[in-house]
Amino acid sequence: MSSKKQQARLRRARRGRSHMRKLGVARLTVYRTPRHIYAQVISHDGSTVSAAASTLDKSLRDGAKGNVDGAVAVGKLLAERAIAAGVESVAFDRSGYKYHGRVKALADAAREGGLKF
Repeated sequence: MSSKKQQARLRRARRGRSHMRKLGVARLTVYRTPRHIYAQVISHDGSTVSAAASTLDKSLRDGAKGNVDGAVAVGKLLAERAIAAGVESVAFDRSGYKYHGRVKALADAAREGGLKF
C-alpha cells in the first residue's frame, strides 16, 4: 500500500475515533490484511480489550480465510465473546476502511450475534 493511501486511511480512522471518544462507549475495531481479518472490542477509555477474534483463532483456522465467509465467522465469534464479557453495545470503528465487502460482512454478523451499534 502506498504511503499516501495509508496516511489517508489513518486520517479517516483518527477522525472517527475522536468522535467515538466523545460517545464514551466501547468500540469494535477492525483490521484487515489480504489474508486475514482481525477484530477487537476495546473499552471506552482504550485501556483494555474485552474480546478479540480473528481468522487466526484455532476454532476458525480450519475453514475461515480472509474472505467474506471468514469475516462472517469472525463477526459471530466476536459477538459471542463480547456478550460473554458483558459488552452489549459498541461503536463500530472501521479503521478508515470502506464499509464494504469484508468489513460490512463482519459488522452484519456481529449485529446478528447480538451486538448493538
